[in-house]
Amino acid sequence: MSQPSRTRPDGSATALNEAYDTALLDLDGVVYAGGEAITYAVDSLITARDGGMRLAYVTNNALRTPDAVAAHLTELGVPAEPAEVITSAQAVARLIAEQVPAGARVLVIGGEGLRVALRERGLEPVESADDDPAAVVQGYGGPDLAWGRFAEAGYAISRGVPWFASNTDLTIPSGRGIAPGNGAAVEVVRIATGAEPQVAGKPLPPMHRETVLRTGAKRPIVVGDRLDTDIEGAFNGGVDSLLVLTGVTDGARLLAAEPRHRPTYVDADLRGLLTGQPEVGVREGEFGCGGWTASVRGDALVLDGDGPAMDGLRALCAAAWTHAGDGACALDAGKVLAKLGL
Repeated sequence: MSQPSRTRPDGSATALNEAYDTALLDLDGVVYAGGEAITYAVDSLITARDGGMRLAYVTNNALRTPDAVAAHLTELGVPAEPAEVITSAQAVARLIAEQVPAGARVLVIGGEGLRVALRERGLEPVESADDDPAAVVQGYGGPDLAWGRFAEAGYAISRGVPWFASNTDLTIPSGRGIAPGNGAAVEVVRIATGAEPQVAGKPLPPMHRETVLRTGAKRPIVVGDRLDTDIEGAFNGGVDSLLVLTGVTDGARLLAAEPRHRPTYVDADLRGLLTGQPEVGVREGEFGCGGWTASVRGDALVLDGDGPAMDGLRALCAAAWTHAGDGACALDAGKVLAKLGL
């Protein structure tokens, strides 16, 4: 895959919406949280789209259908079509369809998004382990999913029925904070059965394959808020990524990231799609970005200078990740992050 130029002929940084043809956007924690649009998200997406960038909404949340997600985005102010929404339900349905006979029954532990995706692949959703399912699929079913559904999965899996999971995100952002995600529910069934599911969602290859097949992106950039799903998924797929700090990842987690969790770019929110990201320079062990320089002294990160907080964070990332090499950075970063207000 060809890499886009990061600079214009005049030497200035190319805006990301100009350098990449398609933004593969996570939803929860990036576009909205608790059903409400995140600040700057709507205007930024409209501007990026009007400038020629294609937008695709890629979510590990298997609860809602693409039609419902598109309708919600349109209600928030970002007109979207169902075809622009790719869910882990679609990815896991394709994975199941490749391994069971056409028209097979699949026991669903989750919401309507899974049922619609299975029917799209010619499979029949069922509700009981006694319905002779050829597979069990588990996806996020919302906060009111009945405990008995986990038992139903356990009955089938204990009989040798193959088990699939849309994703294993342990948490999901909500309007009130961070709530248990599908990964937490998967752990319940795993503990009860001792089995291991086949997983389709980010950061694993089935989700990236589903996204590429449905979007036809040539120069995509993954935009997300999670290191262990969005950014790792981009790493596994060999594409660039933008981390936004509107969801579950904070500055401390970012600085401690191991290589597969290190984004190509970082910004405060989706306005980062519309700007060029400054290069981080290095000289005599100091990493500079904008008006900031970062270095490692002893067992701590040191930050000097002034300017936008994101430039300081970018300099710190370069210093921390260079120091850590192929591992995770364990340096004390509390003081320097406080200096940036992060």
